[in-house]
Amino acid sequence: YEYTVQADTIEDLNKWVPKIQDGLYGIPEIDSVDPDQQPGGLEMQLQIDRQTAARMGLATNQISGTLQNLFSEAAVSTIYNDKNQYRVIMEVAPSFWTSPDSLRDVYVSTSGNISGSQATAGSVSSNVATAGSDATALSAAQAAAEAVRNQQQNSLTGGQGGGSTSSAVSTRVEKMVPLSAFVSMAPGTAPLSVNHQDGFVATTFSYSTPEGISVGQATAAINRVMEQIHVPISVHGGFIGTVRLAQQSMGAIPLLILAAIVIIYLVLGMLYESYIHPLTIISTLPSAGVGALLALLLFRIEFSLIAFIGVMLLIGVVKKNAIIMIDFAIGLMRREGMSAHDAIYKACLLRFRPIMMTTTGAILGALPLAIGLGEGSELRQPLGISIVGGLFLSQILTLYTTPVMFLYMDRFGNWTSGFWNRWYHGMMGDKPEDHIPAPKPLPAE
Repeated sequence: YEYTVQADTIEDLNKWVPKIQDGLYGIPEIDSVDPDQQPGGLEMQLQIDRQTAARMGLATNQISGTLQNLFSEAAVSTIYNDKNQYRVIMEVAPSFWTSPDSLRDVYVSTSGNISGSQATAGSVSSNVATAGSDATALSAAQAAAEAVRNQQQNSLTGGQGGGSTSSAVSTRVEKMVPLSAFVSMAPGTAPLSVNHQDGFVATTFSYSTPEGISVGQATAAINRVMEQIHVPISVHGGFIGTVRLAQQSMGAIPLLILAAIVIIYLVLGMLYESYIHPLTIISTLPSAGVGALLALLLFRIEFSLIAFIGVMLLIGVVKKNAIIMIDFAIGLMRREGMSAHDAIYKACLLRFRPIMMTTTGAILGALPLAIGLGEGSELRQPLGISIVGGLFLSQILTLYTTPVMFLYMDRFGNWTSGFWNRWYHGMMGDKPEDHIPAPKPLPAE
């Protein structure tokens, strides 16, 4: 798994990453902590004495432009022939890249400012000089004129040998100042690479979890370490990769469960034309969720996305028991005029066998998944265990709790109906019995 630490500046990152790393080493929930930061690179740090450079008539862009043209492979011209075109790249000879001491042989021209690709290398001493390295700084207009003249000369010579290089050499008199005269040099260290993520400099820690430690426990331990270190607001961390996807998926689980329950309530409410009895059916769902979680705890399996899919399947399977019972009881009350107590009692007797048959069939169907045989069984096992555990516990509980909930919800429905009638007629200023139709007269004997 991966955890990324981001910072606003590279200085803050280099300061706090070792502290975070030491903190992660000290917690038992994770092991094999390995950051991708590699700070062991060597560099040559150049410190410009701006006052000395100003007395010599040098600006900062002249110095940086000279170094850029020496070491950044800048394109300074293009050679054209009949079929192809060749870009001229300026750089110092590769033989002088091997040692930073070659910087002491660099000279900077004082004739005008140097800017970007319009500049040529100032000059290198006779020991470092290569073909064309004594080229002077050219302005934009001069560089364009030199390119045109180079192209014309190439066309006259037929493009052989890339043309004459003498046309690209300036003949102006200029003053050359050694770089060591106004720059102090010292070796230093720098990271071999600087990683970025979302616009911030970042370092990523790779880690693993010991056996028996879930991803959630490791995540909580890392967050606890970040709080104990008291990192500033400019430094913040976050999980990426598999852990980030798991957090996003698990964060949507409460909303998915709530949406499923709301949809079930609306559908059942329309079918039964009641606001109360759908709640009786939904009351069977907590027992299924508790049974799934107990089964996962018993077999020491973490609540993964696959296990959550099993819980979502239980929502549709478990409420079937209550629907079989409640639907039969409501039909008896409406067709035969039975009381709620007699109707649910008869429904429990007559619908016990269908409930047991359907639940047993569902448990046996999910049992191969729970046993976990065959290739890829570790992926399917949480699904089967959650289904079997939820069905088993809900079957035991709902046979007793559903009739009780039905009776209480029926009483609650009668009470709310009477309360609404009294409140409505009180607002209208009449009595409830005024709206009762008069009984029809009995037929004459």
